[in-house]
Amino acid sequence: MSDSCLQMPAEMPWFSILGVNVSAIDLPTATQTILAWVADRRSGYVTITGVHGVMEARDSPEFRRVLRGARMVTPDGMPLVYYGRVRRHQVSRVYGPDLMLALMEATRDGTIRHYFYGGGEGVADRLRDRLSRRFPGIAVAGTMTPPFRPLSEHEEEETAAAINASRADIVWIGLSTPKQEYWMARMCDRLDAPILIGVGAAFDFNAGLKSQAPRILQILALEWLYRLATEPRRLWRRYLRNNPRFLLLIAGEFLLGRRYFQLQDKDMDDDSPPTSGRGQQPSAVAARSLPSGPPAGR
Repeated sequence: MSDSCLQMPAEMPWFSILGVNVSAIDLPTATQTILAWVADRRSGYVTITGVHGVMEARDSPEFRRVLRGARMVTPDGMPLVYYGRVRRHQVSRVYGPDLMLALMEATRDGTIRHYFYGGGEGVADRLRDRLSRRFPGIAVAGTMTPPFRPLSEHEEEETAAAINASRADIVWIGLSTPKQEYWMARMCDRLDAPILIGVGAAFDFNAGLKSQAPRILQILALEWLYRLATEPRRLWRRYLRNNPRFLLLIAGEFLLGRRYFQLQDKDMDDDSPPTSGRGQQPSAVAARSLPSGPPAGR
């Protein structure tokens, strides 16, 4: 088991958006970096972060701390990409479903073992079967569908034991934001797998259970509109609450200056670069005390 889950390396380019540090990367760079971390057994977790994640972090110091503990925070939404480019960073979208497919393609030789944790009943198994047909040779170490509620301490220990017994190298988590990020922060020190990646709805998309927005809508930053049209009852509160606030805060930042909109916490400076090594990642005991996040919303 790893001694500590590492934070974003100091050498990785990044930008801060409303107090959240986001990796300034593209899909090929993210893929190769994760493969290198697996090869070196350098442990940590990867968050796939869009407007929803940024606004959750805006509202929750605890969740900001969880994102600060990540080794990589990919720009999942085009609003984050466009913001980074305006700030003169070379950045492209690193979308959860695309990152999963890229890593499957890169590991067809079976040397890296994948584990799928999350999704609704039968989704992880369907995802395994579909990816195995599309990428012959990939090694799937196992799947698990957790109950639709927070796990007890005993259940989390059993989960860690099962994943460790599978000898997985990459654990894919298909819950929801912020639930999957809290899960990774709590479980990272308990798992032998060097890399955990929270991809949320990528389980449903890559399992063929839900349709993705057309690429033109993704490029135009209108994917949220497509998802709202296809899942209105589940997503309307999220988009009604987050999207207008995000736009207002970004507009205010450009009009009035960033210093008025960056958040400051006692144990972290939002304008300072991430550190390599142990950084501010909580200990295993402290991580287990982090809230599990809402049980709803797979």
